[in-house]
Amino acid sequence: MRIPKAWVSVIARKTVESLTEKRLIELKSSKEEAIKLLEELMLHELMAEDRLNEEVRELLKKYDSEIEKGRMDYRRLFELTKQKLVKERRIIL
Repeated sequence: MRIPKAWVSVIARKTVESLTEKRLIELKSSKEEAIKLLEELMLHELMAEDRLNEEVRELLKKYDSEIEKGRMDYRRLFELTKQKLVKERRIIL
């Protein structure tokens, strides 16, 4: 995640407050509930790359012995695998 988790709540609060002040949105629940929901959505989206990285690590465990023997460059293999999954799944990072 590229944004510190501590900032997410601040960004969510400012976003909801700004949108409601400008009357761009009308809340059907309390402001606090809207902020909490936005925080959850933001964290889910921001952690997409973290989840993808973990999946790539799991996939590459199959090739540990080859990597350790020096036949494969782990960093290069990691990036290529990640790029392939991003392209296949149309993930925006």
